[in-house]
Amino acid sequence: MRCRGRPVDSASYVPPAYGGVPLHQRLAGSLRELSSAVLERLVDHVPVYGTLPDEELRNDIRRVVEQAIRSCATVLRTGELPDDAQLQVLRQSAAKRAEEGVPVESVIRAYHVGAQECLERMAPHAGPDDLAAVQEAGLLVLRFLEQMTATVVAGYFTERQAAASEEQSARQAVLTALLDGDDVRTRSAHWGFDLPPCYLVLGLSVGPHPDERADGVSPLIAVKRKRRRLRVELERHVGAPVLSALGADGGIVLVPRRVPAEKVTEDDWNWLAGVVSHMSRVAGVEIVAGVTAAAPEQVAAAAGLVHEIRAVAIASGRGPGVHRLSDVLLEYQLMRPGPARDALAELVRPLADRPELLGTLRTFLQCGLSRQRTAEHLRIHPNTVDYRLRRAADATGLDATSGSDVVRVRAALSAHDAIFAHDGPA
Repeated sequence: MRCRGRPVDSASYVPPAYGGVPLHQRLAGSLRELSSAVLERLVDHVPVYGTLPDEELRNDIRRVVEQAIRSCATVLRTGELPDDAQLQVLRQSAAKRAEEGVPVESVIRAYHVGAQECLERMAPHAGPDDLAAVQEAGLLVLRFLEQMTATVVAGYFTERQAAASEEQSARQAVLTALLDGDDVRTRSAHWGFDLPPCYLVLGLSVGPHPDERADGVSPLIAVKRKRRRLRVELERHVGAPVLSALGADGGIVLVPRRVPAEKVTEDDWNWLAGVVSHMSRVAGVEIVAGVTAAAPEQVAAAAGLVHEIRAVAIASGRGPGVHRLSDVLLEYQLMRPGPARDALAELVRPLADRPELLGTLRTFLQCGLSRQRTAEHLRIHPNTVDYRLRRAADATGLDATSGSDVVRVRAALSAHDAIFAHDGPA
């Protein structure tokens, strides 16, 4: 590919010369000296290169530097940029730096630092009559740097995408093994994935974002943005590989912890509640989570449990946040299928067709038996609360304002919610 601005006829091209000596000859003749100077400058000006093993600097990195100088000399000699095959060494080197975790900005800066070192070492050879040659050489080097930057970025991110795809495949394979309870140790070792002593297992219910229902907004795009924000915020707070399978309305998340499940403390749960709260705020959605701690071999059973905890928390009106089994013990037990649950649900069956009475009864219990708070929550007059509670008592024979009936009312509502959630309205 010929540099822009050069004549098509190569015979008309005159290589830039400093002091009567073509610049490409000066570069080629000083190759070893220049490459050593560039390596020293890289270590001084691009800190990450100073952390590389000395053997790598003196071999692999030097080889790439020498190739870049040769390519630059060829550009100055011919006026033409190298083709893709000639840049293969630079592309492969960028891929290696990506594999090593060298930041892409450091990789790009290294090439510019190298070009600067070469030009500065050639500059003293230019005399007053070489102004046109200096300008010509500067333009050619800039065009060469432009091409090298594109080549390096392409090589770097091709490797990064491949690594990210492999890492994601490993995560999904390990997550599948954990949820299936399928020889998780062997599967994780196969993928080179270290299992922690335990996971905090979350079963999430994620509410819709307003954009999902906004006119003129693609619901699919809104859902993808919501999921991406949830994942990014989760990874940001956890700081370790998180395994997750999230759909539009929730899913499962495994957060690694470096202590056994039985040693997870209240501080751990409070931290997790804070993480979920941040996720909710950043994504702009409500999140209800059932949670528990489990060793890797117990994740499959724990996943089933947290989804049940989440369902109980939602059915019993617990609201957004993190809920453990200890938070919903009574409701969880009362919602288990059996004759006792069915009998309890029968107590509030007369209210099945009176949602205003059922809702007032539920809110009254959630508000700590305060008629004033209930009225404020429902935005009705306190006298209306009294009226509805009396109607509910007349229909069921259970008086929520009486201490002796409160426990039975709670139990009956929990049983009713369980049946309603699984079977639909009675």
